[in-house]
Amino acid sequence: MAITLRSAREIDMLRKAGAVVAEVLLKLQEMAKPGVSTGELNDIATSMAKAKGCETLFKGVESPYAKIPFPGAICASINEQLVHGIPSYKAKLHDGDILSVDFGVRLNGYCGDSAVTMAIGSVSDENQKLMDVTKRLLDIAIEKSAPGLKWSEIAGQMESCAKKAGYSVVEDFVGHGIGTEMWEEPKVPNFVNRELLRNDIVLREGMVLAIEPMVNIGTKSVKLLKDGWTVVTRDNKCSAHFEHTIAIVKGGNEVLTLPSK
Repeated sequence: MAITLRSAREIDMLRKAGAVVAEVLLKLQEMAKPGVSTGELNDIATSMAKAKGCETLFKGVESPYAKIPFPGAICASINEQLVHGIPSYKAKLHDGDILSVDFGVRLNGYCGDSAVTMAIGSVSDENQKLMDVTKRLLDIAIEKSAPGLKWSEIAGQMESCAKKAGYSVVEDFVGHGIGTEMWEEPKVPNFVNRELLRNDIVLREGMVLAIEPMVNIGTKSVKLLKDGWTVVTRDNKCSAHFEHTIAIVKGGNEVLTLPSK
């Protein structure tokens, strides 16, 4: 497993791409209200990325399970949709929905990738708790990640947090390395299994990781819809998804998908 270690110059380039992603997601959170469609949100993200001179990462990605390349700049997944929801003008948001938006760009050859689950109007206590717990998993990873630590130690704490809340961590989708390509080594799970323990990741300065816990209220099992893209929970209960791109640096880590100061 060849993991690329990034220089300070490269991390700065990744930070600039990440800032664009952060600004777009903040705008989408502002605009995502009952009656708005995910297609409209996609248009906003596309326009903002273009204005910043960025290429969006997801549009045009191919899958062996889908007849068409992914058509959107954002993945817009509502309620029981876990990931890879296709933005559509027909998909109107309703009061009480939760919407997970994943977005990425490439700027001057370097990538940024982040995701957030947002409340639409007034959501149930259960859905608010789901979002809070999932965000907490990401916070644990950011608080703990530092050179010399084994990823299994952090992933174990993330998984434990979800289970204590009565939720399940999705195992079919994991985080990843990121740099000049959207998906690079290593795979970064949010849980501990035998494969991770056999091939643990020791964090090193210069590693850049997209950490993205996905948590379900019910079963961890998921299924793919007929469109070949949209993944939903098998029991149709809600799912949440949060993601940041971080760089491992001396003494800890830096979140790269934050707005410019």
